[in-house]
Amino acid sequence: MLNSANNNFVQHPVAAQTEGNMNGYNRKTPQKRRYEMPKFAVPPKKKAGKERIPQPKNTVAMLNELRHGLVYKLETQTGPVHAPLFTISVEVDGQKYMGQGRSKKVARIEAAATALRSFIQFKDGAVLSPLKPAGNLDFTSDEHLENDVNKSAIAVDGQKKVPDKGPVMLLYELFNDVNFECMSIDGAQNNCRFKMTVTINEKKFDGTGPSKKLAKNAAAKAALASLCNISYSPMMAPQKNVPLPIDDKSSSMELPQIHADTIGRLVLEKFMEVIKGQEAYSRRKVLAGIVMTENMNFSEAKVISVSTGTKCVSGEHMSVNGAVLNDSHAEIVSRRCLLKYLYAQLDLQCSQATAYQSIFVRNTDGQYPYKLKSGVHFHLYINTAPCGDARIFSPHENDTGVDKHPNRKARGQLRTKIESGEGTIPVKSSDGIQTWDGVLQGQRLLTMSCSDKIARWNIVGIQGSLLSSIIEPVYLHSIVLGSLLHPEHMYRAVCGRIEKSIQGLPPPYHLNKPRLALVTSAEPRNQAKAPNFGINWTIGDTELEVVNSLTGRTIGNQVSRITKQAFFVKYGFLMKNLPGIVSRKVTTDYGQTKARVKDYQIAKLELFAAFKREDLGSWLKKPIEQDEFGLAE
Repeated sequence: MLNSANNNFVQHPVAAQTEGNMNGYNRKTPQKRRYEMPKFAVPPKKKAGKERIPQPKNTVAMLNELRHGLVYKLETQTGPVHAPLFTISVEVDGQKYMGQGRSKKVARIEAAATALRSFIQFKDGAVLSPLKPAGNLDFTSDEHLENDVNKSAIAVDGQKKVPDKGPVMLLYELFNDVNFECMSIDGAQNNCRFKMTVTINEKKFDGTGPSKKLAKNAAAKAALASLCNISYSPMMAPQKNVPLPIDDKSSSMELPQIHADTIGRLVLEKFMEVIKGQEAYSRRKVLAGIVMTENMNFSEAKVISVSTGTKCVSGEHMSVNGAVLNDSHAEIVSRRCLLKYLYAQLDLQCSQATAYQSIFVRNTDGQYPYKLKSGVHFHLYINTAPCGDARIFSPHENDTGVDKHPNRKARGQLRTKIESGEGTIPVKSSDGIQTWDGVLQGQRLLTMSCSDKIARWNIVGIQGSLLSSIIEPVYLHSIVLGSLLHPEHMYRAVCGRIEKSIQGLPPPYHLNKPRLALVTSAEPRNQAKAPNFGINWTIGDTELEVVNSLTGRTIGNQVSRITKQAFFVKYGFLMKNLPGIVSRKVTTDYGQTKARVKDYQIAKLELFAAFKREDLGSWLKKPIEQDEFGLAE
């Protein structure tokens, strides 16, 4: 027994093992499986999933995201029935792109890939790798020929629509090599300004915003606009009841985003350049500037003027000899700086040696002696919506939806700025006359709002009445805002409210409809109190001029270089020296000289009548005594 027991004892492990091998299979193996599965099966799957290169995105779907409403056409089908070769085309932005394949689906994908490559710079073809036909493909199937375009994605009136995806997400989908970096943080703790830079294929794009997220979005928008011509502008998706016109099939009210960003950047850079050494006057609420292009070549665009300001002259400082600036709002001052530039360009025509440098040419076939060279355009930048009708109904950045009350009587009303203050009030239904003695006795001096003045420029031009006796009317090509662009309110304010009632304009006067745009990096809302000064600079000036907005004179109490008086002197010089001028001597005072420019006065009176016909109020005029001064002998 002992032996037997010993034998049993000795052999027990073997027996147990044998028993385990024979009868305990279900006991041992499951333990092994439970151990092995996590060790060998599961982790490799996770690892493989991380290392696996993602499948290329369907190029047709990607193109449809960027350009809604595309139609693919079967151009040709060649080859034998059992192995055909299809050629399919798609038209994008007026350009036709072709693709070939052994099925209609493959041909369509190749056409989309060709189109995408034309305006997206992919790195190493990472996203658009060629599609290999799947096995057992039915070459004769029409299954994929139908355009799987989301019908609801087609924009109103055929215009491009804002992409459905956010700019950062879309950027990551389109490009592999995308790197964001926070470059700087400016401002106080409660008013920070972040600057983000995105690098794509060694190209850098900047964006700024009050948070890193918004700055990142702005940088992504700038990159998409430059590399892919994709815009997130509020002008891109007009609502059904927004009266934004389309002059023809190829043009709309929107200025290309990349051009808008260039205009905004140039004006801001020029402001930072001219303010150096006089940083005490860099404080501002509104910044404006005018940029000139030739043949829409923005790489050689010139900043013509830069200005700041938000106040008007106090009534007690009115001048009887045109020696003060009545309106120191930034956009109005920038336009006066442009007048100074136009006078300087006409000066060049006074000598044959310099005439070729001028932006003007002799006009041989019209009633005006001179006209702008073909292809010269002016673009106005303002860092916020102009005061008055354009701003009053869209005071917040997110007010970009449809105007819920477009027919309210307040919409489109003429409004006036308040003397020495900010903000506007509707004009009273008076005969629109202010008197000199009334203002001097304490009645507030009222000035038309910037929205109303811009609407006026879109009828009579930005050159003013004096120059209208010498040159054809000059109109703004575009208006770019740094913030608060509401398409409906802005369009109505600058031209839409009188487009149905304006009539009888003497040619070449007409209703101008400038392109509108918003920069990708919106200007922050400045809550600081507006200063009582404004600066102005015109191309050719050696230094900026600082004007006390309440007195209308420089801070040194000198006459500004952009007053009525200064321009009347320049006009008198041109009338004496400019070739092609019939009437040489200016014998009348400033007001009478302006009144003699008949076509300009007809156009101006028609503008006033159009506002009245629309029941929008009467244009308020300054006391006539302001213009009763003459030229010094």
